[in-house]
Amino acid sequence: MLYQQIAQNKRKTAGVLVVFVLIFALVGAGLGQLMWGKPLPGVLTAGVIALIYSFLVFQDPVNVVMSMNHAQHLNKEDNPQLFHIVEDMALVANIPMPEVYLIPDKSPNAFATGLSPDKSAIAVTQGLLDMMNREELEGVLGHEISHIRNYDIRLSMVALVLVSAISFIADFAQRWVWFGFGLDRDDDDDREGGMIGMIIGVIGVIFVLILGPLAASLAQMALSRNREYLADASSVELTRNPHGLISALTKIENSQPMQAANSASASLYIEDPIKRHSLSHLFDTHPATADRIKRLEKM
Repeated sequence: MLYQQIAQNKRKTAGVLVVFVLIFALVGAGLGQLMWGKPLPGVLTAGVIALIYSFLVFQDPVNVVMSMNHAQHLNKEDNPQLFHIVEDMALVANIPMPEVYLIPDKSPNAFATGLSPDKSAIAVTQGLLDMMNREELEGVLGHEISHIRNYDIRLSMVALVLVSAISFIADFAQRWVWFGFGLDRDDDDDREGGMIGMIIGVIGVIFVLILGPLAASLAQMALSRNREYLADASSVELTRNPHGLISALTKIENSQPMQAANSASASLYIEDPIKRHSLSHLFDTHPATADRIKRLEKM
């Protein structure tokens, strides 16, 4: 059952990543149509922007994400029990010990970040330490260690960079149109050709300004939901105990929204720290807790 779920989630993740790349290419094409009347320059420009974002973020991704969420670095003497559990989970998962951070927030939650098991970190809130017993902490930390072992942290960083780059492109395109550039080209095309170009340009603007960022956000959320199911299953594989994670998820679900969480990194947490839920679930960063618990109860 576990390995079937892992394989299924990996296939879904691959599909979401393909969609992500297509969205990014279409946004770039829309930018090119808006600025130059040709899609290719826009695709190349979007690629350069993504590379710049990647370079800036990947220099020190742990510090970037931890700073966004007001997390403070911990040493072993600060909380020996927490470090002991993280060490145990890392040993079972056969990965290096990640760095540990504390977020001074009363709401229980946690997340993992980084680029690889060698360069990773886990952050927990003060509320998590206050509300959870050892069994529940093991379930949560096993979940986060699984994100590291499965390289979900790298996927999440790539998604974060792509969404940020698309948002930047959309903002730039909006300002470009606001100041009266684009779509108005004095060339020797005949009237029909000019009209077709105008229609394509308008479609490009709509995609860049509205549909592109929206589609990218939906893809990021879908990616996050798939990886959460996988990390839940992997946590049980590490702890051999689904009940700890079930109890922890129930407590987190019934808690108040976090004050310190950054909305851009909400998908990294074990549960949405801002407590946003949509009727269609398309805009949810995480699967419904009830669905996660049902899957865990079957293991």
